[in-house]
Amino acid sequence: MQEHRRGADVHWDMMLEGEAALVTYRLPLPPKEIAAAPVIVEKIFDHDLKFLTYEGPVNKGLGTVRIVDSGEFETTEKTAKTLRLQMAGKILCGEFTLDSIEQDRWRFSKVIVKEC
Repeated sequence: MQEHRRGADVHWDMMLEGEAALVTYRLPLPPKEIAAAPVIVEKIFDHDLKFLTYEGPVNKGLGTVRIVDSGEFETTEKTAKTLRLQMAGKILCGEFTLDSIEQDRWRFSKVIVKEC
């Protein structure tokens, strides 16, 4: 999970490592708040695998990113409308779902509280 700042704009990119790229969702809230309540997120373009550990300037120096959470995940269910993830991050930990709402909009919510 990266915090992405550009001027007054701040959002968080959740990047899930796939075979050739990082499947990326833009989140409007920090990970601590998402763990407490569902949020609407946007599926954005996949990112290059190098961004898995990258921190620093982006957008030709107009913005910065920093890693705010990291860990492992396992996909436990995948359909056209739902992605269920078992996450073991420092902040996002437990079972979460991404449920399709329309096109690139998804509801991201915690399903099961788990001590990590």
